[in-house]
Amino acid sequence: MLEELKKMEFANEAEEAAWWESHEDELADEFEKATQEGRVGFGTVAKRMALPTTTIRLAPEDIALARKQAEERGLRYQTYLKMILHGALLAEEKRKSKVA
Repeated sequence: MLEELKKMEFANEAEEAAWWESHEDELADEFEKATQEGRVGFGTVAKRMALPTTTIRLAPEDIALARKQAEERGLRYQTYLKMILHGALLAEEKRKSKVA
């Protein structure tokens, strides 16, 4: 399955999310097998656990809009908000470097 996954290409995020959802049981079985064989190491979950956590307060309307837009992309809204924030921070750095 890993080789198949490496070759996968999706038209958009929603298509990719649908693929992951439709293969959920198969992926869980593969993960279990890999764990039993000792092939599981540090990955995204381990890295994510090492990241600092922050809390921000957002207006309910902004959260509702983020949820709607994230759902349209097949994403969780927290992931979507992180993507937006990351993109805005990079754009600001790029803008500052052009001005300087």
